[in-house]
Amino acid sequence: MSKIKLYCSSLLIVCCSVFFSCSKEIPPEIRVPVNFDNTTGVDKIDKAKEYDVVVYGGTSAGIIAALEVAQSGKTVLLIKPSDTALGGMTTNGLGVTDVLNTEILGGLTRDFYQKIKEYYSNSQNWFLGNASTYRRYSSNGDVMIWFEPKAAQFVLQDLIIKNAIPVLHSERLDLKNGVKKNMLNAITSIKMESGLVIKGKMFIDASYEGDLMAKSGVSYTYGRESNSQYNERVNGVQRLHSWERNELPDGIFIYGLGSLTLAPNGTSDKKIQAYCYRMCLTNVKENRRTIAKPFDYDEDDYKILFEYVKNYAGNYLCDFGPLPNGKTDSNNFGPISTDYVGKNYNYPEGNYAERQRITEEHKRYQIGFMWTLANHPKIPERIREFYKEWGLPKDEFVESDNWPKQLYIREGRRMISDYVMTENNCTGKIVVSQPVTLADYPMDSHIVQRYIDSKGNLKNEGQLMATTPKPYPIDYRSIVPKSTECTNLFVPVCLSASHIAMGSIRMEPVYMALGQVAAIAAVQSLEKGKKTQELSYEVLKTELLRKKMILQ
Repeated sequence: MSKIKLYCSSLLIVCCSVFFSCSKEIPPEIRVPVNFDNTTGVDKIDKAKEYDVVVYGGTSAGIIAALEVAQSGKTVLLIKPSDTALGGMTTNGLGVTDVLNTEILGGLTRDFYQKIKEYYSNSQNWFLGNASTYRRYSSNGDVMIWFEPKAAQFVLQDLIIKNAIPVLHSERLDLKNGVKKNMLNAITSIKMESGLVIKGKMFIDASYEGDLMAKSGVSYTYGRESNSQYNERVNGVQRLHSWERNELPDGIFIYGLGSLTLAPNGTSDKKIQAYCYRMCLTNVKENRRTIAKPFDYDEDDYKILFEYVKNYAGNYLCDFGPLPNGKTDSNNFGPISTDYVGKNYNYPEGNYAERQRITEEHKRYQIGFMWTLANHPKIPERIREFYKEWGLPKDEFVESDNWPKQLYIREGRRMISDYVMTENNCTGKIVVSQPVTLADYPMDSHIVQRYIDSKGNLKNEGQLMATTPKPYPIDYRSIVPKSTECTNLFVPVCLSASHIAMGSIRMEPVYMALGQVAAIAAVQSLEKGKKTQELSYEVLKTELLRKKMILQ
C-alpha cells in the first residue's frame, strides 16, 4: 500500500476475536486510522545503504528521534521490531499523559501535544460532545495531554509521512549474533533474525526492552537496587502501610499466591513492578463492544478478587481517566486490579518467545478480569451492573481487535553508564551538570509482589509514589554508554537510572524528549567526528536551548 493510501482515513472492519462480541460495525460518522501499525513515509526502503542514524524501536521516543534526524537533513532508518506497536504506549491507551507541569514540554515533544490539540480543534473528530465541553481541551494552553489512542495515531502517522521517514517493519534483532562492532567499540551494523544486515554510523536504541543496548556489550541491570547502593530511601523492597489505597485489607488468607518470607525494606532483588494494558473503554452503546469470556478463562486467577470484594464498598476496580468521545484511559486501581502481579519477572531478559508468552498471559488475565467484574456470580451485583455498561470502543485499535497492541512495560532493563540518575536527582538533592531535558512526575512504582504477613494475611509489596518537589533535569551522560563499551549508541528509554528514579523518568513525554536529545547529539557527533561521550556539552546545550529542550 502506498504512503498516500496509508494517509487516507476510512473505515476498517476486521474479523472478531474469541475474546469479544462479534458486533464490530463502526458508526459511519467516526474516523479511524488506516493500517497505522504498518505506516512508513516512503514507498521503498534502501536496505543496503549505510544510514547516518539507525533508530531501533518504534516507540514514541523512536519516532521523535527519527523525525529530528530527518529534519536535520541526515539519513535515518526507523526499525519497528516485529510484534511491537508503532508509537508504543502513546498510541496504545496511555492517553492520560503523566506530566504535572506542561511547561517542561519542549521541542518536538511540545509540538506533538500541540498537534493533539489541533486534532481536537477539528469538529470532525468529535462524535460525542465537543472541544468546549471537554475540560482538558483548554486546561493546558496550547497543548492537550489527554487524548484518545487514535488521535495519537493520526498525529504520528501524519508526521512520519510528511517527513518521509522510512519505517522498517517485520524485522527484529538477532539476539544471538545481532551486533557487529569495530575495534573502536563502535557499532558498524546490526543483523536481523531474517539475516538482513543494516549498516549505520550512529545508533539509537529507543525500544522498551533495550535489546540493542544489551547485545552491544553495554552494562545494564534490572529489578531493584538496595537503598544503600545509591544512598536512596525508597528503593528496594517496600512494604505498604495498612491504610494505603493499594494495600490488601486483613482477612485475606490465600496461601500459594504470595511469598512466605519478605526481605527487610530497602533490600535489592531482581523483581519487576507489575505490567498491564492501558485499556481504552467506553460506555457509549453505539460505539461499544461487549467483552466476552476468554476461551482459556481460569477462575483461579481471580481468587484474591473474590475475597477482596466481599468487604469492598465501592465500584471502581480499575481507573477511568475520562478521554474525549466518551472513552477512558483505564489503568490499575487499588490492591487487586488490572496489574498481573508477579508474572513479568522473566520479561527483561526473556527471548522473543518468552516475552510473547508473558504478553499473552497478561492479555488473558486482564480480559478475564474485566469479564469477571461484569458477569461472575461471586462479584456483587452492584459491581456487575456497573461494569456491564463498559466495553471496548469499536473505533480504537481496529487492527488488533479493539485491544491495545502494546503491553505497558513500566520498567525492564536499565543501562549502567558513567552517570546513574537516582532518587537524589529526582528530589533535587543532587543537580546534574549536563542537563538535556526535564522530568517532574513522582517516583512511582506499582506492586512488585505479594507475600504472607506474620498473621497469615496476604499483602502487597512495592507500590509507592514519592514526591518530586519540582521539575528536575536529566543528565546527558545517562543516555550514553561508557566509552569503553560503545561509542556510537544512545539509549533514551532504557537509560541509566536506579529503579526508583526510573519510576519518575519513565513517562512518555520524557522518553520523547530524550529521543530528540539522542538524535540531536547523534547528528552533532557525526558532523564533528566525535564519540558520543566526547561531544562538547556546551555545543549540545546551545542547540537544546534553541529548540527549547531545556530552560536554562
